[in-house]
Amino acid sequence: MSSSTRITGMHKTAAMALAIAAILLFWQVCAFFLPDFLMPGVPTVLERLWADIQSGEFRELLSSSLTRLGLGYGAALVSGIGLGLLGGVLYFFREVLKSAIIILQSIPSIAWVPLFLILMGFGNLPIIVVIALAAFFPAALSVMNATESVLKVHVSAARVMGASRVEMLKRVYLPAVMPELITGAQLAFGNAWRALISAEMLIGFGQGLGRSLAYAGETADMVGVMANILTIAILATLIDQVILENLKRRLLRYQYV
Repeated sequence: MSSSTRITGMHKTAAMALAIAAILLFWQVCAFFLPDFLMPGVPTVLERLWADIQSGEFRELLSSSLTRLGLGYGAALVSGIGLGLLGGVLYFFREVLKSAIIILQSIPSIAWVPLFLILMGFGNLPIIVVIALAAFFPAALSVMNATESVLKVHVSAARVMGASRVEMLKRVYLPAVMPELITGAQLAFGNAWRALISAEMLIGFGQGLGRSLAYAGETADMVGVMANILTIAILATLIDQVILENLKRRLLRYQYV
């Protein structure tokens, strides 16, 4: 891709700032025409958010949500990447796994919550499993699709040189699928984050961002609702654009030269 068609650096930052400004402006315009109890203004919500951030309760619910996210998302990446690479050398297994994923991913992740609640009871485990299930599908599919595009000449050359299946995965498939793997990890994070908030709202167990949002809605606390929505949006953007995007640039630095 030529440098003339790639937007980097300050242009990306400016685009992000413009998008945020447009969203906040739209929000404030809506607040201007609606009563405060239906749509509080941006300054009121920011003041509430700042007060919440300084409280110990906020840090506890944030820690609970991020712990569940880390466990579920991590399990999804490990299993998705592992099984996706395994499908690269076991063709029939790849087709079976891909068919199963195509069938199962059509079911919304939140639809699994009642089943997991019955099987596992109330607690962190059903939420973590829902997160892992939601993130597993894009992670595994991205890797399996990437293995199909690996050049046959590279595979044949590795076989001629006596490479074992483990060496094939390490030396041929893993380097070839790295770009799609990183992209799949970002897609998986989006699924994992939405599943986390939805499951916490529905299960109503313990503390968490989703539970806090649901409680604010149940008590008709619109300032609290908007403050929680803003928190969820900010955290998701920071994790995706700061952590995952920087990791992508480090691992794929040769594409940004």
